[in-house]
Amino acid sequence: MDIFEKLKTENTPLGTYANFKEEGYFMFPKLEGEIKPRMKFQGKEVLTWSLNNYLGLANHPEVRKADAESSKDWGLAYPMGARIMSGNTTYHEQFEKELADFVQKDAAMLLNYGYQGIMSIIDAITDRKDVIVYDSESHACIVDGLRMHMGKRFVFPHNDIQNLEKQLQRATKLTEETGGGILVITEGVFGMSGDMGNLKDIVALKKKFQFRLLIDDAHGFGTMGKTGAGAGEEFGVQDQIDLYFSTFAKAMASIGAFIAGDKSIIQFLRYNVRSQIFAKSLPMPLVIGGLKRLELLRKNTDLKDNLWKVVNGLQEGLKENGFNIGKTQSPVTPVFLSGTPLEAAALVHDLRENYNIFCSIVIYPVVPKGVIMLRLIPTAVHTEADVKETIDAFVAISDKLKSGHYKSIVEEIA
Repeated sequence: MDIFEKLKTENTPLGTYANFKEEGYFMFPKLEGEIKPRMKFQGKEVLTWSLNNYLGLANHPEVRKADAESSKDWGLAYPMGARIMSGNTTYHEQFEKELADFVQKDAAMLLNYGYQGIMSIIDAITDRKDVIVYDSESHACIVDGLRMHMGKRFVFPHNDIQNLEKQLQRATKLTEETGGGILVITEGVFGMSGDMGNLKDIVALKKKFQFRLLIDDAHGFGTMGKTGAGAGEEFGVQDQIDLYFSTFAKAMASIGAFIAGDKSIIQFLRYNVRSQIFAKSLPMPLVIGGLKRLELLRKNTDLKDNLWKVVNGLQEGLKENGFNIGKTQSPVTPVFLSGTPLEAAALVHDLRENYNIFCSIVIYPVVPKGVIMLRLIPTAVHTEADVKETIDAFVAISDKLKSGHYKSIVEEIA
């Protein structure tokens, strides 16, 4: 078969929606205007809960000024080439040092993108003799990194510490034969469910087993912990995390990522992470803009305080009105409802058109059949009024769903 013919005839779970008549509405929607709680969708203003702009830095005046001035001063081309060859600058090194200090590690390394970065890190630090043990709900970037691993990999059910211990026993037995090591991978905050990795119990297992711990804390960096240094700080185990990874795409409202840890290990990664060695250096405006974002994150604690006021108001209000928000321990706020994908489509259409609320929708195969998950991302720039308006709208659509209103709409269309 022609490989392109296969692509036209075979479909993936998400690909089944590729030719959906409402593409541009449910899939690949276009939010327009400045990044803030109220934006334009399909020509009308909507209250938006779908952007990972946790601290509201995307349109912070100091951030906008730093981005604009650095773009004017440096352009997007500088520095040219990979950092190992010709793309290194004092600003890149300064950014790395400040990131390392902030997350309480010896050293840090900048990455152009989080997704490719963590994949390449997993590839660089493990070989066929090593065993990787990972949480079943790990992000796709971790799973894709595992696909490149030539050795064994064992998965433990999400946050199941007893099963993790069993997998570590298996891994220990195997590595005693191969002479390899063990890497455990989990997340600080899980981006869909909002609950946190059970880091305290995981690091406690270091007393019984020899392994290194890699944490993806994309949603925890800037939002969790006393200073915002992440999930490890929140649980008081930051010093037990061997490699701390986060992106700039969430609390920092930018592009890029970093990995932090012991100086000798970061030095090894500088010479072995292929996604950086063979890629152009992070452009200067992103580096200088990142320095400004980190400065604000460190010095302006009101940003995180405001975020959590909104988070607590939203989550408590939803629970008081009988909504199931799962086990979230973070700003990520899932709302679980029951219904079919078609009922979900009718519900979201109603939410956007008649209540002017825009949030992300998650259906099978990401969640089990019969489950509708609406995912809300509170930010520091949302207000109490935004929270009340949203809860009122959710109460209304929930009542409609239970009464069969959306089911009847689906049946009429069918």
